Amino acid sequence: MFTFKIDNEVSLALPRPKIDAEAVFHLMDESRDELKTWLPWVDNTKTVADEEKFLSDTLAEFGTGDSMSTIILYKDQPAGMISFNRFRSMDKSAEIGYWLGTKFVGKGIMHRAVSGMCHIGFIDYRVNKIEIHAAIDNERSNHVAQQAGFHLDGCIRANELLSDGFHDGNIWTLLKNEWEK
Repeated sequence: MFTFKIDNEVSLALPRPKIDAEAVFHLMDESRDELKTWLPWVDNTKTVADEEKFLSDTLAEFGTGDSMSTIILYKDQPAGMISFNRFRSMDKSAEIGYWLGTKFVGKGIMHRAVSGMCHIGFIDYRVNKIEIHAAIDNERSNHVAQQAGFHLDGCIRANELLSDGFHDGNIWTLLKNEWEK
């Protein structure tokens, strides 16, 4: 397994679709009620096979350099996922997306995972800016961005279409020179 160790508890791993799909699917399924509020794709992920296809697709996008998705491991067990949803070469930026299984909330895992992704983004991918987009009423996601040292740039009206309609979205950014301090 290809992993990036953040600390003694948290690491990030490239997915192994045939091996990881079942555990990741069951974690997502256990957390479905909470996750589907903020992540529209949850309702479309109905089986382990759906998850395996998704993980395979993310590896293909990793291979082309379009994105990078990793499984968050907490004490060597899947706790969620975090990804660079896309890289933009024109402005040397990347956008982070993430989710965490409900049973892992409140352990500081996501803050550490975001910090690890920042290291990968700024050092390995040489981006200048990393963004996090979060619906303004998604308190947990906004808290993660704030705790990770991101700057709130502003709010975009009707930025996300979720199951209950459009939500305004916060845009959080961290620049490489801010991260280096």
